[in-house]
Amino acid sequence: MSQQILYSVENHIATITLNNPDALNAIDEEMHHELMSALLDVRGNREVRVIVLKAAGRAFSAGGDLDEIKKLQEDLIRRSRMCDVGVRLIEALIDCPVPVVVALHGDAFGLGASIALCGDIIVASKNARLADTHVKVGLVAGDGGCLTWPMSMGFNRAKRYLLTGKVLPAEKAYDFGLVTDLVDAPEEVLPAAVAIAQDIAALAPLAVTGTKKALNQLAKARSNEVFPLGMMHEVISAGSEDVLEAVAAFKEKRKPVYQGR
Repeated sequence: MSQQILYSVENHIATITLNNPDALNAIDEEMHHELMSALLDVRGNREVRVIVLKAAGRAFSAGGDLDEIKKLQEDLIRRSRMCDVGVRLIEALIDCPVPVVVALHGDAFGLGASIALCGDIIVASKNARLADTHVKVGLVAGDGGCLTWPMSMGFNRAKRYLLTGKVLPAEKAYDFGLVTDLVDAPEEVLPAAVAIAQDIAALAPLAVTGTKKALNQLAKARSNEVFPLGMMHEVISAGSEDVLEAVAAFKEKRKPVYQGR
């Protein structure tokens, strides 16, 4: 496994680290595959009782790569492959057989927020922020946003943030239910997450995994209601001219002008 994802197992705890800090852990195709590989290893490792999911650098994940978005606009086959990979990644997270404790020390945007919200327990620093910014770059919030946000914070509040792409501070996310545990500073996040993971790892494995699998069934039922449709529309939107305008406007630091095509 390369260094995009770091993976280790110790004392029944698997630690998975998003490790591309120079790109703010933007999730490209390589990181997609490596994260999938780590999650598949967990499924086959009976020693693992809980996962700690964390990230290197100052951000948890900036989401997708803008350069990758431009490539997707030009290539239907690439967009279809992105859809398939995205579906498999989110499904692997919501069907993970052991609890996932997320250490959210910094910002999680777009797909990064969806990945974080697929966790079962989310420990966040007060300075962290969450946002699903798909609509701000001309994309449908298909790769998990329309699933994870409503499940975590309620339907109407989720619509408020998914339809505007607005940033949600961690303290408000805690009040809304997206974040389960809140600490004061980024350096406190990982110790708090590890302590929770250790508590879980000390419990009876059959009891924990049975409970987790029952909860997964509910998440999978909700996923089947919305995820395929959301991803289909994201693939369509990724081929639009508005996507190119969004990327160009972001890089040129100007307000985009959309044409609806």
